[in-house]
Parts: sequence; C-alpha cells; structure tokens
Amino acid sequence: MKILLTGGASGLGESITRTLAKDDNNTVYFTFSQSLAKAQQLEAEFQNTIAIACDFADEKAVETLAQKITELDLDVIVHNAYSGDYLKTHFHKIETTDFLTDFKVNVLPVVTLTQAAINSFRKKKSGKIITVLTSALVDVPPVGSAVYTSNKAYLAKLTQVWANENAKFNITSNSVSPAFMETAMTSATDERVKEQMIESNPAKRLLTTEEVAVAIAFLVTDSSQINGKDFVINAGDTLK
Repeated sequence: MKILLTGGASGLGESITRTLAKDDNNTVYFTFSQSLAKAQQLEAEFQNTIAIACDFADEKAVETLAQKITELDLDVIVHNAYSGDYLKTHFHKIETTDFLTDFKVNVLPVVTLTQAAINSFRKKKSGKIITVLTSALVDVPPVGSAVYTSNKAYLAKLTQVWANENAKFNITSNSVSPAFMETAMTSATDERVKEQMIESNPAKRLLTTEEVAVAIAFLVTDSSQINGKDFVINAGDTLK
C-alpha cells in the first residue's frame, strides 16, 4: 500500500505513521511542518517512510503536494493534520477572523488534496480516503471548541459526499471520530477538565493515540464494502 498521511510526525500522526510503517508492505509518505527532528527520526527508524515538508498555511506548498499525488500513485490518503487549538474560549468571545483563518488552514488543504487524490484514484478505479474527525460531533462539544468542531463538522459532511460520489469507482471514504487524547494540541487543556473527561469516560481513562492508530490501520486494509462510515472511538460514551 502506498499511503499519504498528513501531519504524520507528531501526536496522533506519529502513532499512525509508526503503526502503518510496521507493515513492510506499506510505503508511508507523511507530511510535517515544524516537527523536522521527529520526521527525521521516523525515517531513520522505518525505511518505508518518507517525510514531506508541507506547511498547510502556505497555499503554494499545498498545491505542490497536490501535484505530487499523481506521481506517488497512492492507494490511500489519510487526513490527520490539524493546526490550531482544540479549545479556545466561549463562542461569543471568539474573533470572527479566527474561524476564517482556521478554515483556510484546516479545511481548504483537505479539499485540495482530496480532489487530487480522487482524480488519481478514479483512473486506477480504486482508492481509500480516511479522515480523522472528533467524537465531539456526537458527544456534547466541550466549552471553547467552536472553531475546532465546526471545521470537523464541515469535513464530516465532505466524507459522505466523497463516499457517495465515488463508490462506483471502487473508492471508499470513511472516518474515525476519537474522543479526547493527550497530544501537543491538547496540552493546554486544564487538568480539571481532563479529570472530568476521565470520570465521564466509561473506561475511566483517556483514549491513547495508539488505539486510534489501530483503527486507522484497519480502514487502510478493510473491504471496499465499508464505505461512508464514521467510527466513533469513545468507549461507548454515547450509549450511556
């Protein structure tokens, strides 16, 4: 499998890269922006990984990456990269420009790369699109998550559009919606909030990035009959 993973050098992305690279049959291309040292470390550990520098705030860099997708002859694209804070402040206190800025960095690049991937996949009559969303779309969104969850909600609908429009070309589009994880993006979260999340979680612990990576790996190798599905990873919290 030839796989392109966005944001694959740190946090959840690093766990996904490591999990996918353990299969010698995979070639894992992963993007990074500021985590050069971690990207180099992954390349040193896994000979089947290739790091690609790409700042999603740079439109030209994204376009260059999109142009490379055809020559990479990908089988799978995994949208994981996200730039910005998980929690900001109450909705009514957020600057309007924050919504626009985060949309440009976190949604438009996904649109550009997916269009390129679908054009390539349609020629091959096969391909898989996997998108990382959030369980906040099915749980009660945390206070301060307006920008983050709105971006993820936009992508959630797009994953369904991709699944519906491309099924006849043997192209699937699925997503995973993980609960809160401790990563660099969520490191500023108040400890009291984390404690509340642990208490409300049926498993009484926070989700790990490794657990989500396993779910991504499943979707990489799953049947084309699994299409248009969102896999919520929250220990069954919504069943309570």
